[in-house]
Amino acid sequence: MTSRIDARFQALRAARRAGLVAFVMAGDPDPATSLAIVKALPAAGADVIELGMPFTDPMADGPAIQAAGLRALRAGQTLRKTLALAREFRDADAETPVVLMGYYNPIYVYGVERFLVDAKTAGVDGLIVVDLPPEEDEELCVPTLRAGLNFVRLATPTTDDRRLPAVLANTSGFVYYVSITGVTGAAAPEAAGVGAAVARIKRHTHLPVAVGFGVRDAASAAGIAAHADGIVVGTVLVEAVRGSLVEGRAGPDTVRAVADAVERIAAGVRSVTKPLDRGQSR
Repeated sequence: MTSRIDARFQALRAARRAGLVAFVMAGDPDPATSLAIVKALPAAGADVIELGMPFTDPMADGPAIQAAGLRALRAGQTLRKTLALAREFRDADAETPVVLMGYYNPIYVYGVERFLVDAKTAGVDGLIVVDLPPEEDEELCVPTLRAGLNFVRLATPTTDDRRLPAVLANTSGFVYYVSITGVTGAAAPEAAGVGAAVARIKRHTHLPVAVGFGVRDAASAAGIAAHADGIVVGTVLVEAVRGSLVEGRAGPDTVRAVADAVERIAAGVRSVTKPLDRGQSR
């Protein structure tokens, strides 16, 4: 069965453009404002939503996303509430794909089988779990696929051609290429190098490749859009939340600040028209 993620990337391919994958942290800066932010993302230009699952030890995240997770946890966000947020979003939007991104520990504590049932019921389309390597696929990846959800795997600059087949073996939906070595928000990716890396990954898979880590503005997004099927942006969005806070709480412009940031980056992504793929009619 075609998932929402598959359908969205097929539509993007037909439209001859890359997609914008927007990451926000569930529950940041509070549950109500977080839901309002997520609901605003599609109209602002997000093609896929990545919803962060707050965790106390986010080892792959830079300071901005770590801070977003801590704000959410302080506001009482839990994995159960994150699933409830996804469900409320899905009640109003039947088409935009939602991917949960985070770490295995909260899912393990919740219970894998129960989590997958609840995620599917909530309208979640896929998972990105950054701390489970392919050798641990039976823990979560394989059960996720059996539950009818996509499992999105990360590839990095250090994932060589010998390692890629293992990384891609059970990947579905899309491949998330981490364009820099380091944590989120650490540096800006270089478009030509990203292009070569995406081409190398595509020699091993027919899945779309979305590029993340370090995309900060319309210009950098446009540069990556020329090479990738999707651009993932996160740090600049959680920074928009942080910059809008008033004495640590959501301000009157918090939702608008995030939507404005998405609109600016979406304009960069959409400024690039992709060449016709073989098999597409002119």
